[in-house]
Amino acid sequence: MRVPFIAGNWKMFKTKAEALEFAEEFKKLYKGTDVQTAICAPFTDLEVLVAAFRGTGIQVGAQNVHFADNGAYTGEISAAMLEEIGVDFCIVGHSERRQYFGETDETVNLKLKKLYEGSIRPILCVGESLEQRDAGKATDIVKGQLLADLENISAENIRKLVIAYEPVWAIGTGRTATPQQAEEMCAFIRNTLIDMYDEDTADEVIIQYGGSVKPANATEIMNMDEIDGALVGGASLKAEDFMEIIDF
Repeated sequence: MRVPFIAGNWKMFKTKAEALEFAEEFKKLYKGTDVQTAICAPFTDLEVLVAAFRGTGIQVGAQNVHFADNGAYTGEISAAMLEEIGVDFCIVGHSERRQYFGETDETVNLKLKKLYEGSIRPILCVGESLEQRDAGKATDIVKGQLLADLENISAENIRKLVIAYEPVWAIGTGRTATPQQAEEMCAFIRNTLIDMYDEDTADEVIIQYGGSVKPANATEIMNMDEIDGALVGGASLKAEDFMEIIDF
């Protein structure tokens, strides 16, 4: 049985002081829930959040990782550094990383393999651009990403994977895929995993929707059969808004 999982992606927002302020406010709002909850924050906030959320059930994720153990990679962070802090999740392959920082399916694959050497669970982002959707290529693009990103990754590891379907055209634009569009693609992703692995393996993978998720549309999105959660951007920056989404 898949447990719903809602994660906030703060992107490049919040200083350590602001992160701590959020944590204290959010802990007052957060009550026992069957929904897995995590905040994926900038590197500088992670240690503060891990300490602040200890014992609450609220988990912490990073937004990126390098595929090497160490080396001359100025500005990068290794999986071992994240492990030492106590990070639970790590986003890999977000469209902003692909678009602005040269992330490719090859580097995404290497990062996933590195995370699987330790205990941090990856959140793999896939999704098509508006041009690709309008050209009728959305499923081809997403399938291609899955085949390349998950190349030579075992079924045992896939069972620990979270996939976030984020149509690029709906990220930070205020535009959201309809619940039906999101449901169709999430079902397609699961069927692709069945073809790549098997039904039992695919059934354990949590598939989130991401792209302008907010309190006003969270319930409708989360009530779709094939959507197991959400990767929330701007609405996760305010404790009350994020809590309202978790309470869908």
